[in-house]
Order: sequence, then structure tokens, then C-alpha cells
Amino acid sequence: MPARHRSISEELREALETVAPGTPLRAGIERIVRAKGGALVVVNDDPEVLAICSGGFLVDAPFSPQRLSELAKMDGAIILSAECDRIARANVHLVPDPTVPTSETGTRHRTAERVAKSLKVPVVSASEEMGVINLYAGGSKHQLQDVSRLLDRANQALQTLERYKVRLEDAMLSLTSAELEDAVSLRDVAAVLQRGEMVLRIAEEIETMIVELGVEARLLRLQLDELYGDIEDELNLVITDYIPPGRTVIATLAELAALSDDEVLDLRIAAEALHREEGAKDLDQEVAPRGVRLLSRVKLSDDSASRIVEHFGTVARLQRATVPDLMEVDGVDDVTAASIKEALERATETAILDQYS
Repeated sequence: MPARHRSISEELREALETVAPGTPLRAGIERIVRAKGGALVVVNDDPEVLAICSGGFLVDAPFSPQRLSELAKMDGAIILSAECDRIARANVHLVPDPTVPTSETGTRHRTAERVAKSLKVPVVSASEEMGVINLYAGGSKHQLQDVSRLLDRANQALQTLERYKVRLEDAMLSLTSAELEDAVSLRDVAAVLQRGEMVLRIAEEIETMIVELGVEARLLRLQLDELYGDIEDELNLVITDYIPPGRTVIATLAELAALSDDEVLDLRIAAEALHREEGAKDLDQEVAPRGVRLLSRVKLSDDSASRIVEHFGTVARLQRATVPDLMEVDGVDDVTAASIKEALERATETAILDQYS
């Protein structure tokens, strides 16, 4: 599964889980919307929240969707505990910092955004006229969608992910063949980075939908897990093979993540994320992999793999190495050396068969 969750902040992700279908809060909000009502709900009753509350009355009762919908018939805001298991106050007037910028126009939504931004707490705002439910958290606004519409979008995204995954696998296969033939160009590597980044972005969008769908997303989760597999691990290995000393995989992935979709589609811009000394103007320049991805097919400790990579330097030298050559590396005995040699020969045969199948 995607580990970065770049498409949404962690605060918004947690807030989405709180208001996802199947949760008591979502049930209460939907009751309000079905009754053509509006609501302003703050999901936190810490002192800093209570400090901006004026008027209203103390409830201090266990939460239930029915109680929430009844209390929403009054104009004021409703204050819940952070765990959404208790209604603290109702019919309160919120007085957030008026200097906090907001892009909203309606009074309820403007207040919701200002409270969420200034106090860093989740706020749910339901529109009385339009029936729109907005969630504010982590400095972001997220409009909650109808479950059936969101499921349709998620299924379309899964189909897109499947297509991009096929393109990524083709690029990986071409890169592997070029590595074993000692004929890798920067273009081959950039193509993998480009397609890998697009796959990560689509997977993260689906992950956000899964969080928002809550209990309705069980099948989507299984499909995403099956499609996504170990793509991110493979991409990390490719990056490790081609980044210069001192450059990290995390920094490279972060730079790719910061690109716009149009920039990712430009091979030169994608290649620049590697920060190679030769630059990225000439995509046809030859580059040499270190052999980390190739060695990942052999069961080795990270230390052993690093020592082998440092000793031989490139895949070409690693391929030409004999069992005695491999045994020169500290910690590599005859059994391990034979296993490495066999794995390298098998990888070469597999690459040739895949190329012509």
C-alpha cells in the first residue's frame, strides 16, 4: 500500500475516518441532510475550543445520531468530544479569530474553516440549502461525496491504475533488459520514474477514497492491495541503483511528489530528480546501475548486498564476476557466492525470455 499519503494530510485522513460511512457521526450528519437541515459540528471539546464558544448550553450526554440531528435543529454549533462518543455543548455561537483567511462565502462554512485552521481541529459543516457536507481539517477542505458516486469514481481509478501498472511493468522489463546488456540510457530510467510516480499518485487517490468510504470499501481495499503489490519497493530499488552518493531515495521521491502532473510527464524533468552529475539534458546518455535491484532477487542481508555493490560498482562487473570473485567480498562464502551467480544467470535468462515472448 502507498506509504506516503501525500494526497491528503494525516489530520484530514484521521478526520475522514471519523466521518466515514458506518460511523455514528456520519449517520447523524446524513440524518440532518435528509431532513433538509444544516449543521456546524466541531469534533473536539478541548479548552481552546470552549474558549471561542459563546452562549448555548451544556449537554454532556452520550453521542447518538438521533441526538445530533435533533440538536442541529437549533442554529448554533454543536461541540463533540474528540472521540465522537459524547456531545459536550449545543446551540453555541463560535467566535474564531477573524484574521484567519478563508475562501468561503457562507457564514457557516466561513466559521467552520476559520475554527479548523486556527485551532487545528476537525469541523464538519452541512449546508441547509444545497445538502453539501464539507469537512475541514489539517488546513484542507474536503467535500464528502455520495457513497455510490464515490464507488464509481474509485472503480474508474482502479481501471486507470491497472493500465498504468502495465506501462510501468513494460518500462521495468525494458530497463532490466538494458541493464543485463550493459546498454542503459537515462531515458530508460526516467521512463520508470515517470510511470512509477503516476502509479503512486493514482494509488494514493484510491487510498483516500477508501478512507472516505469506510465500511463500504472492503472490496476496493482487496483490489488495490492486489494491484499495487510491491510496486513502491521496486521503484525504491531502481532509484537506489541510479542516484549519486549522498542522495537518498526519500529525497528523490519527495522531489518527484512535488512535481505537477505535466512536469512528471516530461522525461527530462523526471530524470532531474536523480540529481546525476551529468545532468538530464541528454536522455540518451549511458548510465550504469549499481546492481541493488538485481541483487534483491537473492536472499542477502542489507549489509552483504551493500558490500557486494560497493565492491563491484556496476551490474556489468557483477555479471562478469565468478564465484571466486564473489567470495573476495567480506562475508560472502562459497554457498552464498554460488547462489548469487545462479540468481544472476537466472535473471539474464528470464529477461531474454520476457523480451522475446
